[in-house]
Amino acid sequence: MKNYVLVCLTLVSLLSTAQTTRKYSNEFMNIGVDAAALGMSNAVVSQSGDVNSGYWNPAGLVNLESNQIALMHSSYFANIANYNYAAFGMPLDKQSSIGVSLIRFGVDDILDTTQLIDDQGNINFDRINTFSTADYGLIFSYSRKVLLVDGLSYGVNAKVIRRIIGDFANSWGFGLDFGIQYQGKNDWKFGLMARDITTTYNAWTINEDKFAQISGAIDGQNQELPETTEITIPKLQIGMSKKWTFHYDYTLEGAFNLNVRFEENNDIFSTSFASINPALGFEFGYIDLVYLRTGVGNFQNELQIDNSEDLTFQPTFGVGFKYKGIYIDYAFTDIGDQSAALYSNVFSLKLDLSIFR
Repeated sequence: MKNYVLVCLTLVSLLSTAQTTRKYSNEFMNIGVDAAALGMSNAVVSQSGDVNSGYWNPAGLVNLESNQIALMHSSYFANIANYNYAAFGMPLDKQSSIGVSLIRFGVDDILDTTQLIDDQGNINFDRINTFSTADYGLIFSYSRKVLLVDGLSYGVNAKVIRRIIGDFANSWGFGLDFGIQYQGKNDWKFGLMARDITTTYNAWTINEDKFAQISGAIDGQNQELPETTEITIPKLQIGMSKKWTFHYDYTLEGAFNLNVRFEENNDIFSTSFASINPALGFEFGYIDLVYLRTGVGNFQNELQIDNSEDLTFQPTFGVGFKYKGIYIDYAFTDIGDQSAALYSNVFSLKLDLSIFR
């Protein structure tokens, strides 16, 4: 009975999130991809220049010299939720490239106990089924160099969002991203990524019969269906980076990003107009073979029980190996902040398909 009520409450909560316009719709699209980027605390908007640029900044896709594919897997919340990513990128010519990326964040094999008790009050465990709740993001990317300005490129993403809660509800969403990158003198790089520039809309379809089973299972629950529209507000990422080379064999790349949300929240810099959260990342390389990475970000002013505020942050660490177009990367991250023991192991693989020629 305890599990029965828990599942009912969970589903009612999930479905009722569409009752008002939400600012945090499609948050799974903000987790990030590529263990190399995650190891640098996602501070890669200015220097991302491979197949993963379709997610981080589509303007960077123009740096592709041949076709690439990327894969990533990570588990969250004690392996309850799985986060998977795959991408493909290819140059069209010397001035433009395209890419496609697919993200899935899901929880599978959830027990559906809404039919556990029949109309007569009898418990029958054979009536228990399972379902999955999954979020999908499909990104189509295009990038091109600006011929009139040396070192400048731009890119556009068209996103299709699909969210499914078993047979209870599902939604479709659509949105656009826009990014630019500029490589200046002395290896300085600058980038800007505007996410959901048109706002991303999600339209939900709710199974009324299933919803009635959930709401009817809880005494006093409102039977009215929730509204079926969500809106994701725009976000802005601004970045700069530089790479130094020492004695030919050693490199050090430093990157700094500002993540801007147009709302007031717990970010370290927050006003009624916008909130700003910095991120800092470093990558140390040896003979273009081994890479060590670290970063810090997600600075939050957390309110304590005594009404005081503590500054928390999210540290990240990573390591990578490159050999003849094969990239294997690992990141060790804390998905919350440094005060909680919620760590995630992230693995990713990238292949430059020219190695098979």
